[in-house]
Amino acid sequence: MENTSSKPEKQGGLFSKFAFAMGNMGHAAFYAALSNYFIIFVTSGLFVGLPKNIANKLIVLITTLIVVIRVVEIMIDPVLGNIVDNTRTKWGKFKPWILSGTIVSSVLLVVLFTGIFGLAEKNWILFAVLFVILDVFYSFSDVSYWGMVPALSEDSDERGVYTALGNFTGSIGWNGLTIIVVPIVTWFTFAATGKHTEGPQGWVAFSVIIAALTIICMTITAFGTQEKDNVIRRASQKEKTTLKGVFTAIVKNDQILWASLAYFLYSLANVVTNGVLFYYFKFILDRSAEYAIVGVVATIVGFCTSPLYPILNKFIPRKVLFCLGQACMIVSYLIFIFFGSNMTLLVIGLALYNFTFAQLVTVLTLTDAIEYGQLKNGERNEAVTLSIRPMIDKLTGAFSNGLVSFIAITCGMTGAATAADMTAGNVHTFKSFAFYVPLVLAILALVVFVSKVKLTEKKHAEIVEELQRKLSEGQNDSDKECAKNTGMTRLVAPASGKIMDVEEMTNVFSEFHGRGFAIRPQEGKIYAPFDGVVRFTFTTRHVIGLVSENGLEMIVHIGIGTVNMRGQGFISHYVDGQKVKAGELLMDFDRDLIVQNGYDDIIVCFFTQPGRIKEIPSVSSGEIIHGKKIADVEVNK
Repeated sequence: MENTSSKPEKQGGLFSKFAFAMGNMGHAAFYAALSNYFIIFVTSGLFVGLPKNIANKLIVLITTLIVVIRVVEIMIDPVLGNIVDNTRTKWGKFKPWILSGTIVSSVLLVVLFTGIFGLAEKNWILFAVLFVILDVFYSFSDVSYWGMVPALSEDSDERGVYTALGNFTGSIGWNGLTIIVVPIVTWFTFAATGKHTEGPQGWVAFSVIIAALTIICMTITAFGTQEKDNVIRRASQKEKTTLKGVFTAIVKNDQILWASLAYFLYSLANVVTNGVLFYYFKFILDRSAEYAIVGVVATIVGFCTSPLYPILNKFIPRKVLFCLGQACMIVSYLIFIFFGSNMTLLVIGLALYNFTFAQLVTVLTLTDAIEYGQLKNGERNEAVTLSIRPMIDKLTGAFSNGLVSFIAITCGMTGAATAADMTAGNVHTFKSFAFYVPLVLAILALVVFVSKVKLTEKKHAEIVEELQRKLSEGQNDSDKECAKNTGMTRLVAPASGKIMDVEEMTNVFSEFHGRGFAIRPQEGKIYAPFDGVVRFTFTTRHVIGLVSENGLEMIVHIGIGTVNMRGQGFISHYVDGQKVKAGELLMDFDRDLIVQNGYDDIIVCFFTQPGRIKEIPSVSSGEIIHGKKIADVEVNK
């Protein structure tokens, strides 16, 4: 049996967290170079010296290939994930792919920034092959990096710390690149040619620096973290999400559909604008040297908004925060369109543009849609649902590559063109695609979210309560595999305290209409009540669904009203789908915090398929210790 000590085991301490966080700083910088600046290089530096009509045709060809490759890559992500899951080496399953994926993709990034040493303009097939290899190995590194989190700690809160630190350093890597790209490219171009411009030589030097940074950062991650081989990791090796599964989940769940559509509209506007801001500063404002302002403002605003969100969300519903963020984005577009030449107003516009909570709100809304789908359709699509937002990001990123290239060609911003070459028509066309179209998308995102997304925090709490009621009555359960198992299950107490029968306390537990028992806990710990599997955990963490090896299905519900705490104070020591042994520690919960919030900390356990139980055990009030036998329960078909 796995470790069941009262305190979760820490995995490597501060240095492990530092090493993990460093990885995403380089990883995000690499992704920014590949997503944003490689397209800029293709449109401005790759085909310098060729006739403009030929260069533009090659730019269209290359960017079309990039878009197609990146869209197809979304579909093969599950395959790559399965390859990583099936890897067995003495260094673990993640680190070999983190290092090999990083090294191969970094080397190929430099090769592509050289124009394949002059071959890109003559051999587009070779370019496509190399880009595919680069994208596949980058994906291996990406899947392994984020998939590594459960292997670093069993503690759900600590896993959250790893993720938060990775996101924090990732924003530094992404925005930091915006700050340094023009100085680096310009300086190295000047060193090679004596010209103060962004030439091919500067872009090659830029790619070498980013490749080296990525390799160094990912090497720190590989050698500074320690993968843990335990039941949690083995339990997490489940079938990967398929593209078909994602679309099926969206079709069956209208709240996923509308939240995803609103986020898609926001994300497409966001990535397109981010992709053309370099062109805006270089060709419209003629201030390419000041492009670093974009990264500086984004970094400062990001430092403020990330920690600010949970504070604001305590008092302001997330739907209002989404509207606030979109309103800021809409105002920023109006500033870009009408007052962009005023640097003071432009900086204000950039700040408002980055002051958005759309991604955070979407993640939380999609997460809550898991219980919504379970109530509505009888299905929990956790892995599928949580994969939607990253998939939208990849999809809009791919579309952005094509749109940015189209804007550059249409507006004459290719090759050796400068701000002096821009006509009034070019400027108008640029603003139409770079700002007017994204403005419409941002407004549509707001309209869709306000009018169609109904899954507020309050609504989710109501859904959870209704789902609990149906589960307690044996409804809303479509797991046919569990129903095949029958036999005797040894049921033990999942907590220490005073035990009582739920039926005798209908005045307290009116929301539970099933059969089971309750425990007034002596400590904030939940243990496995039998040998079996953790089927699911509500996103609010206060409800755990389990099924025994012989088909006994049971819900462990922690506290009354604790749905409103939205997971605060709950620390799980398992992953959904994990096999557990009776008496194994599943969760810590903060009893004092529950009481301070005005809720009851009592633990309610009820059977979700009472009709299949031959004889439901009754319990007498009295003290009980966790792990002590309550009854042998027989399950029939």
